Amino acid sequence: MNESPKLIIGNWKMNGLRASAHQLTCDVLQRARALPNDVRLVICPPFTQIERTSRILRARNVGETILVGGQDCHMSHNGAHTGDISAEMLADLGARYVILGHSERRQAHGETDALIRLKVRAAMDAGLRPVVCIGETMHERQEGRAASVLASQIDGSLTSDFEGVLAYEPIWAIGSGVTPSRDELERTLYLLSGLLRSRLKKDDIRVPILYGGSVTPDQAHAILSIRSIGGVLVGNASLDALRFTQIAEAASLQLSSQPLSGPYNS
Repeated sequence: MNESPKLIIGNWKMNGLRASAHQLTCDVLQRARALPNDVRLVICPPFTQIERTSRILRARNVGETILVGGQDCHMSHNGAHTGDISAEMLADLGARYVILGHSERRQAHGETDALIRLKVRAAMDAGLRPVVCIGETMHERQEGRAASVLASQIDGSLTSDFEGVLAYEPIWAIGSGVTPSRDELERTLYLLSGLLRSRLKKDDIRVPILYGGSVTPDQAHAILSIRSIGGVLVGNASLDALRFTQIAEAASLQLSSQPLSGPYNS
C-alpha cells in the first residue's frame, strides 16, 4: 500500500456552478503541476460538473495525476429510477472513482450497509473504483462501540471481492474541526487493516485506507506521515485550490519522512 500513490480525494459536495467549477478545476490543475508522482488527486464535483471537469483535465493531458470521481451512484445499471444516476453514467462522463456510503448519505437519505454493498457491486461492474466511507458517531464512541460499529459497516458494505478504497470518517469529526489523536488514528487504522484481511476473500489485499473529517493543510502533514494511511478524503478544504493542493503537497512520501511537529507529534 505504501508504494502506491497517496490519494487526496476532494469531495465538493453540493457546491459549484459552471463558472466556479471551471475556475476551481483550472486553479487546482495549475497548482498541481509541481506535485510529485507519489501523489494522486481525485476531484469529486457534483454530477452536473463531472463532464466539464473531465473535459478540462483531458484537454490538459494530465494523465493519472488528477482524476475525476462521482459522489454517489444508483445500485441499478439503468431503469425507472427518476432522478438517480447509474455508475455507467458516471463512467461515461469520465469518472474513475465514486464515493459511496458517506455519512451524509447514510443519515440524510437513510442508506444502509446493504444498499451500499449493492452500489459497490454496481460501481465495480462499471469499472469505477468505489470509495466506501465508514465511521462511528460520538455516542457510539463514548459507549466504547466504535470497533464493533466499524466491523459491522465493513461486513455489510463491502463485497468479498472488493477492489476499492476505504475511507474512515468518524462522524463526530466531520465539519467539527476536531480530529482523533495520532494514537487513536493509528489504532483505528490497525483495526481496519485487520478487519479487511479477515473479511476479504483475497490473498493479496490492496485496499488503501484514507482518513476524512475536518482535514486541513495544518493537520495534513502529520496525518499523512502515518505509514499505514493511504491518503485523505477532503471536504470543505477541497473547495479552495490553495488549501487542497497544500494538503496534496503534504502527502508526498518525501515530505512525510521529515520530522513532525504539531498536534499529531508523539
